[in-house]
Amino acid sequence: MLSILRARIRQKYRTVRYPDGDPVLPDRFHGVPEISAACTPSCKACEAICPTGAIKHTGDSASIDCGRCTFCGACERECPVHAVTFTRGWKLAGRTREGLVVSREKSIRMEAMGRELRRLLGRSLRLRQVSAGGCNACEADLNVLGTVVFDLARFGIQFVASPRHADGIVVTGPVTRNMKLALKKTYDAIPDPRIVIASGACAISGGIYADRPETLNGAASVVPVDLFVPGCPPHPYTFLDGVLRLLGRI
Repeated sequence: MLSILRARIRQKYRTVRYPDGDPVLPDRFHGVPEISAACTPSCKACEAICPTGAIKHTGDSASIDCGRCTFCGACERECPVHAVTFTRGWKLAGRTREGLVVSREKSIRMEAMGRELRRLLGRSLRLRQVSAGGCNACEADLNVLGTVVFDLARFGIQFVASPRHADGIVVTGPVTRNMKLALKKTYDAIPDPRIVIASGACAISGGIYADRPETLNGAASVVPVDLFVPGCPPHPYTFLDGVLRLLGRI
């Protein structure tokens, strides 16, 4: 016991200050994309190289669907006029699929749940995680939220083992056909009111597995989704920020 206490004193306070202070992210972090006025409709180099078809040229500019984007940075490297750049903005989550589309005129929109749901779930939120064919990257970053660094439980948010103890589910993976029934049963086992969070490009749109015969292109094809958290995988800050904003805590 004494050795544990000594180690704790030596390590000092490790929990991040967020949301009381902004996180410091590394230079290589790819966050909210921006499209500059230099983008021209005749140049479709970024659209051609995108592995998930997240970039579309419409009118006199382009748009990026952050729900399909894997944030690989290929478009940023390929653009001859450097019209596409990835910022270090981690606030990527949104309530609707349409709200995840970024263009020169539009950024990501995020809204909180209705007042009644915030009243019921705002102080204590229990979530059941469902891996519906994921590669384990999104699942690994969700596990990080339980460490002393992020300490998700300090917000009253915890992952639980049974859907009957949960207020909602977090879906990762493109939702394979073999996982369709399991996901539906998990959702049905959660008492009302319940929420669904799609975490990662695969869970939002199918990601790099979109339109494959083995997958269903994300969670929304099986259950209604209340929060979309983009990324491949989403940064823990992105997930935490999205959930706190959904609950009206920020």
